[in-house]
Amino acid sequence: QVHLVESGGGIVQAGGSLRLSCAASGSVYSLGTMAWYRQAPGEERDMVAEISPGGSTTYADSMKGRFTISRDNAANMVYLHINPLKPEDTAVYFCLGHTALGPSWGEGIQVTVSS
Repeated sequence: QVHLVESGGGIVQAGGSLRLSCAASGSVYSLGTMAWYRQAPGEERDMVAEISPGGSTTYADSMKGRFTISRDNAANMVYLHINPLKPEDTAVYFCLGHTALGPSWGEGIQVTVSS
């Protein structure tokens, strides 16, 4: 079992930048591709970006340009950098880890972008 905990969210101003972190613990040896998703109020949960253990990245078409996903395998961390922030980035951001036992989700963290 892998336990994921997101951090780094909060209330931020449009035009600024933010880095979200996701810390993995537990059976981290089984972690494969990791991803960030987000869910805005009244909307479905959508993928933002994913990253393989080797560092290959994939971004949702609508997320290209302002989002950067990265990971530190030695520290069992995955990050999401957003720059510049827009009000429409307001959402709960979730970390997802694919493991040999199936997907594991973090509880999510709120990001609110004020205009």
